[in-house]
Amino acid sequence: MTGAEPGGWLEAVAGDAPTASRLAEASRLKDMLRVEAAYSRALGAVGQVTPEAAEAAAAAIETAEIDTAKLAREAAEDGMPVPSLSRQLRAAVPEDLQRAVHKGLTSQDVMDTALVLALRDILDDFETRLDRVDAALAKLDDAFGAGPLMARTRMQAALPVTVSDRIALWRRPLPGHRERLAQLRPRLLRLQLGGPVGTRGTFHGQGDAIARHMAGALDLGSPETAWHTDRSPLAELGSWLSMVTGSLGKMGHDIALMSQQGVDAAQLKGGGSSSAMAHKVNPVGAELLVTLARFTAVQLPGLHLALDHEQERSGISWTLEWLVLPPMLIATGAALARAEALPAAIERLGDDGGEKGTRDA
Repeated sequence: MTGAEPGGWLEAVAGDAPTASRLAEASRLKDMLRVEAAYSRALGAVGQVTPEAAEAAAAAIETAEIDTAKLAREAAEDGMPVPSLSRQLRAAVPEDLQRAVHKGLTSQDVMDTALVLALRDILDDFETRLDRVDAALAKLDDAFGAGPLMARTRMQAALPVTVSDRIALWRRPLPGHRERLAQLRPRLLRLQLGGPVGTRGTFHGQGDAIARHMAGALDLGSPETAWHTDRSPLAELGSWLSMVTGSLGKMGHDIALMSQQGVDAAQLKGGGSSSAMAHKVNPVGAELLVTLARFTAVQLPGLHLALDHEQERSGISWTLEWLVLPPMLIATGAALARAEALPAAIERLGDDGGEKGTRDA
């Protein structure tokens, strides 16, 4: 999360180490180097440089020692890291190989494609974690599902149901989230290649062929045109993140209400202590699911505002994406982690104390 220090208390409360690590600058730099190396090899494949020069340039890129402090200093001036990166890469190869390094590319080609590489790994992880959340809830249903529970509408007692009916509400959105993610992947996980103004005009008529070679090397989709100014798939991703955390937040909200003193339909082991009231056991995990859902929803308008990429490239909206999307991803990872752990922390669920609610009883 923005402002969370590695190993600090805010990261421990609301962070997600796997997602944050994949989004860290060191990981993103490796992604950018992968893109640059794939481009050099593609130039060799289409004959703009010899295959030997292309491979030598790509190997030099992959093993280049990047001065990250210099990269940061120069990024502050350029507004992005790629100009400094390309200068350092050219300096790292012999003069006769420099034609095979970055020439014809633009910063957005490199950074957008690098982002997509990170998103692919993160979304694979999120899908796996969604499955684990569903499995944890199925186990909770097996343990307590047959028990009685008072349904509540508008937070008032309504009619009797079973615990299984409540758990079904928590599980019901998950298959839809997986289906939407499968539909989103082809639109999102695509190479970016357009050159300086997005027309592929700097590739000597071979932009489509270069794109196909790069996409194959990076295992990404190869769109017919650049998507420099069409950020719809990223906005769609933001909506998906908000829907996932929103579903998990609904579960957390229900469990927090069920654990209220006087309602006593859920009992959690552990829980949070109070610095002032020793008798309290706060449903921290459940509360955090609500907080993370609201945090992600609050970021969504920022990502939608970034749809307005003026003319052929935006420095404004593009930078806004960099600020908004990573915290949304980290919050979603944190919510999935909390949602997977929360069912195991439930010791009792239902209005009868849970003893009569087990499937095996």
